[in-house]
Amino acid sequence: MDHSSKIQLGIVGACGRGGSFRSACAALKQFEIRAICDINREKLPEAAAQLGARETYTELEEMLDHSGVDAVVIGTPMPLHVPQAVAALQRGKHVLSEVPAGVSIEECRQLVQACKGNRALYMMAENYTYLKPNVIVRAIIEKGLMGTPYYAEGEYLHELKGLNEVTTWRRKWQTGINGITYGTHSLGPILQWMRGDRVESVCCAGSGHHYRDPRGALYENEESSVMLCKMRSSGLVKIRVDMLSDRPHSCSHYQVQGSDGCYESARAAGEHNRIWLRTKSQNAHDWTDLESLADEFLPDYWKAGMEEAQKSGHGGGDYFEMLDFLDAITGRRPCPIGIHEAMDMTLPGLVSQQSIQENGRWLPVPDSRTW
Repeated sequence: MDHSSKIQLGIVGACGRGGSFRSACAALKQFEIRAICDINREKLPEAAAQLGARETYTELEEMLDHSGVDAVVIGTPMPLHVPQAVAALQRGKHVLSEVPAGVSIEECRQLVQACKGNRALYMMAENYTYLKPNVIVRAIIEKGLMGTPYYAEGEYLHELKGLNEVTTWRRKWQTGINGITYGTHSLGPILQWMRGDRVESVCCAGSGHHYRDPRGALYENEESSVMLCKMRSSGLVKIRVDMLSDRPHSCSHYQVQGSDGCYESARAAGEHNRIWLRTKSQNAHDWTDLESLADEFLPDYWKAGMEEAQKSGHGGGDYFEMLDFLDAITGRRPCPIGIHEAMDMTLPGLVSQQSIQENGRWLPVPDSRTW
């Protein structure tokens, strides 16, 4: 694709999550939002005005076939990600899809097949991999200062019982299935820290059922689900997801332990992200504020985009994932979360849902590269 030409973009789910990509697209002037799609016919005109779109659609296939878009951003409920991504890929449209990649192993296979031999690019929009602390830690690990990472933890604690009733798809797909239903925010950054590694098997257990929805039904998802991941390298990762317990949010808590250092993120306002590195610490007992290492380790492109990134959502994540999508489409840089990376982040959670049904039995996680 010509680096100077405008990329005609379609946004699916534009009246909801999809609409939040406006600031990132405005900052990256090579994107032009040509068309939007949403089933909410009443709000489409308002969304079009806000996003600057020329065309509106209520049917995705119609938009794909008639609007002339080059790429689509999929910001719709979880069960729509795969069918909509496949529809776009089959028509040669590049895809940036919200997380997770899919809601079943079988449909994930369909998505992988749609990507095979396809010149259109698929990328998963795991914006937590772009959070500033996670980017700094990734750079430190890539420079070898933490040695070999062999243990990590990720937690997504986000009470959303009320949100379940507003965006009702969440009631089934996030809290209506037992196990890890929304784990890519937690696992995604860790897999980038453990570059080249993947989850080979998982087991999952829950903490029981303690809350009921407004209709009096127990939530199918146990309040705190914990998934242990055995890595190909023999390392271990623990993922905890809790979207039901009454407590302050802690959506982006991480730890990583390496042979020459460790990192622990802050849990609450006023706390600091802290790191210990053998080569930078006076002794084995002193933590360093991660922010003090930002100037040394943040990538240049991140520093250059910080001002624009702060205008977009998710701590700048929405801007940087759109930048990566743009660079991948135009061939400037490799796609960081392509189809197999998306599967590495998505499939462990899907297998955990089977494990928790089988009393926490360890189960293998398929490798999409063999499909």
